[in-house]
Amino acid sequence: MAVEEVENTVRSGGETATTTTEAATATATATAAEVGTLAAKRYAVHPDYRVNVRSGPGTNYQLVRVLQYGATVPINCQKPGERITGPYGTTNLWDNIANGEFISDAYVYTGSSGYVAPHCA
Repeated sequence: MAVEEVENTVRSGGETATTTTEAATATATATAAEVGTLAAKRYAVHPDYRVNVRSGPGTNYQLVRVLQYGATVPINCQKPGERITGPYGTTNLWDNIANGEFISDAYVYTGSSGYVAPHCA
């Protein structure tokens, strides 16, 4: 990503000083890099379902919350667990969408029947 060099004109007490803001350029580059790491890919949950979010990869784990219709989720990592049948097939893959939060991959449109994220530790 290219960052445009900027010239700033600063007026203080009637005095004019013009400087090239290399620091601003460096800051803009650093900010762009940080935003890139924060912008994780999100996947659509099937729009006809309010999906249960569990504390682990199976229905025997505690219910943490329920996703709204039309939700999108990040997939931080994936791990095998209970086999579930949903609108996108039958799978034992569970998607970690936040710390301590899992949903069955059978309800998430990833475009793949396999792993799309690293294996959870």
